[in-house]
Amino acid sequence: MRRIARAIALPLACLAMATAANASAQIPAATLTQANTYLQNGQADQALALLTPLPATGAGADEAQNLLCRVRFELQQWSQAVAECQQAVKLNNKNSDYFMWLGRALGQQASHASFLSAYGDAKKSLAAMQTAVQLNPQNGPALSDLGDYYAQAPGIAGGGTSKAQQIASQLDKVDAGRAAQLRGDIAMAAKDYTTAEAQYKLAATTSPHPADKWTVLANFYLGRQRWSDLDSAINNCMSAAQRDKHPGVGLYDGAGVLIAAKRNPQLAATMLEDYLAGSSKSEEAPAFIAHVRLGQLKRQLGDAAGAQQEFAAAAAMAREYNPAQDSNH
Repeated sequence: MRRIARAIALPLACLAMATAANASAQIPAATLTQANTYLQNGQADQALALLTPLPATGAGADEAQNLLCRVRFELQQWSQAVAECQQAVKLNNKNSDYFMWLGRALGQQASHASFLSAYGDAKKSLAAMQTAVQLNPQNGPALSDLGDYYAQAPGIAGGGTSKAQQIASQLDKVDAGRAAQLRGDIAMAAKDYTTAEAQYKLAATTSPHPADKWTVLANFYLGRQRWSDLDSAINNCMSAAQRDKHPGVGLYDGAGVLIAAKRNPQLAATMLEDYLAGSSKSEEAPAFIAHVRLGQLKRQLGDAAGAQQEFAAAAAMAREYNPAQDSNH
């Protein structure tokens, strides 16, 4: 009996030691930096392969969980993104960005859920966004997220124009371009299209990286079916991108507007090619989705071989991505 007890005790002791070592393990900063590089470049498979085996506790685990959340977000796997972000804020409840990403993931989960589930997720999303801003009142992206929520959500879900205006005033001191864009969104919610257009123009002329703000204005013109103005805004986006060292998201979003408008597919393809060839790729504009969209455009333009190359490039970067999820298809 003693030998049996010892045979059981030894493996259990080893397991306990391994668990303790795992709990206190420190994830190297270089590993997290590399994972973020994969994320920004749209290399979802490589990011997952690097992040998934990492310890769930210990130094650096909170950042690893946040990165995992953002990879899942990039792949549009909303429930998995929520779970990873919840773990990140559980490990570190003082990080504004972690709560911002939790709010974003919950918001996307809400938009793809049934009515009853959507309401609960929306309230949780709002709470996470509010916490992000409380933790860091200078967090421009978090302020923008919260302001957009207030502008678009009904009062029963915590929305309200006056709340959105207060956030816009806070943004004035942090990022004038974001503040103007938020005021445009507030005006859009009120169907005040004249004010919305003026604010979107102001955003494009005050932002340090105006290329993407021109695409916001282009999208406004798409909704109003003002085609010549849309073309002009896209041309301004292209001009701004040529002057900007970080134009990536603008090129990606500008192509998205043209695709949604079913307008000038050749220019949209060129914008995506420039984005993919550049050095300013971002998780906000997943490269694997850019490849899918470019493949669709090339097929539309009669380049079947080029289309297959783009689809293959996307699959090599993100096997778990389902192109049918893309709203531009």
